[in-house]
Amino acid sequence: MSEKNLLPCIHVAPGDIPPRVITCGDPARAERIAQRLENAKNLAKNREFWVYTGTHKGTEVAVVSHGVGCGGAAIAFESLWRAGAKVIIRTGTCGGMQPDVLAGDLVVATGACREEGVTEKMIPLSYPAIADGEVVSALMQSAKANNRPVHKGLVLTQALFYPGFLESTVKLYAKAGVKAMENEVASLLVVSSLHGVKAGAIVAVDAPAFELVGVDGYNQTAEGGDVVQAVEDEIAIALDAIINVSVD
Repeated sequence: MSEKNLLPCIHVAPGDIPPRVITCGDPARAERIAQRLENAKNLAKNREFWVYTGTHKGTEVAVVSHGVGCGGAAIAFESLWRAGAKVIIRTGTCGGMQPDVLAGDLVVATGACREEGVTEKMIPLSYPAIADGEVVSALMQSAKANNRPVHKGLVLTQALFYPGFLESTVKLYAKAGVKAMENEVASLLVVSSLHGVKAGAIVAVDAPAFELVGVDGYNQTAEGGDVVQAVEDEIAIALDAIINVSVD
């Protein structure tokens, strides 16, 4: 395939991607997920977009990283649809927003609050960011089969990682019952919905959200203890779930 036929950023061509795709922000994590696949091969490594394919329990799956933030992630999700994706599940990390959503817990997103500043350029904010029901059901069933308790509910997708000088809305959303905060799910759900792609997300809590404890009180533990296990568990759950979602 000539260079001119490659899709922007992800550097694969239309038809290169199987119908089922697992995504994550970190390229190194994408590589680790791909190591769980049979017959894994790397298709592309361009910027933060690393693309792998292989099989999981006999079903072809792609694994693709998209970096941090909705700008680049939205490019990845749009490109994946153009390349052949019909189901996308995001795995990642998040900040907990409820007293019972603790570091090492998992959250299955049923929808996302659109505070990321990207999808509003695509379609009005009155258009909801809702996870596909079949994907949510598959994730919940897979979690149960893997003997892993999970939270289920709304997540907040923010444009910022660190808080700025303007007053944050995180406490407002926490009061409204939102489970966790992260940086990409809303773009996944909106882009996928606009193109008829089934999408959902499962995210591992690595600490309370900044705005609830302050930057000095933030103690991100993603490289050790319960959080490492949570990331491994969410990957197993997502892989088992995605092969049970129909692509018709």
